[in-house]
Amino acid sequence: MGPGWRAASAALVGGSVAIFGGLRRAARALPRPAAVRSRPGRAWRWRNLLVSFAHSVLAGLWALFSLWHSPELLSDIQDGYSVSGHLLVCFSSGYFIHDSLDIIFNHQSRSSWEYLVHHAMAISAFVSLIITGRFLVAAILLLLVEVSNIFLTVRMLLKMSNVPSPALYETNKYVNLVMYFAFRLAPQAYLTWYFLRYVEVQGQGAFLTANLLLLDAMILMYFSRLLRSDFFPSLRKGSAGRDVDGEKFLID
Repeated sequence: MGPGWRAASAALVGGSVAIFGGLRRAARALPRPAAVRSRPGRAWRWRNLLVSFAHSVLAGLWALFSLWHSPELLSDIQDGYSVSGHLLVCFSSGYFIHDSLDIIFNHQSRSSWEYLVHHAMAISAFVSLIITGRFLVAAILLLLVEVSNIFLTVRMLLKMSNVPSPALYETNKYVNLVMYFAFRLAPQAYLTWYFLRYVEVQGQGAFLTANLLLLDAMILMYFSRLLRSDFFPSLRKGSAGRDVDGEKFLID
């Protein structure tokens, strides 16, 4: 990537940060469920989840479109390139930067530290892709996770709003589980296998492999929490009486 393209990419990332900042301000004007209005501690979390939902819908469908439009990318994970994929990485980088700043400036770092760790990993990895132009296809595959995040975020919004519709939550619960396997666990497992088998453990390859393995651990931890909460509630520990209104990541 030449200096001009890198500068343009930096501008695209900055523009994405601004877009999500605008979405956050717009979310303030949207009506909130009574369960959210009655508990001020949930206001920030509700707005943050709405912005996260917007990113998941846009980025998830974008990643699917990029792979559908250029399926040949899957045959060259290390050096495959598409303009659409590059723009997607810039777009999502802007979201992760915006969300990190939103967490920090709203004094939610302590309760949302896991998200800050995840975002730091994603931002550093994506910046390295933008600079070198390599492993772009790996980023597109990883961003398929946003399809799963659509239903995970709907789950969290339903829990926060106390929607009096158990059938809606139950339906989303099973759809969420299927999407978790299809768009989070499966791409992650494939990329982990690919990096460990084919990518040299030096330089950028070593850095991305380390990031990937850390992400593996985080995803498995989140998956165990999801299973305990939605399918094996009797196994939950330590959540009784706990106020998690300000926490970004839902653990109960």
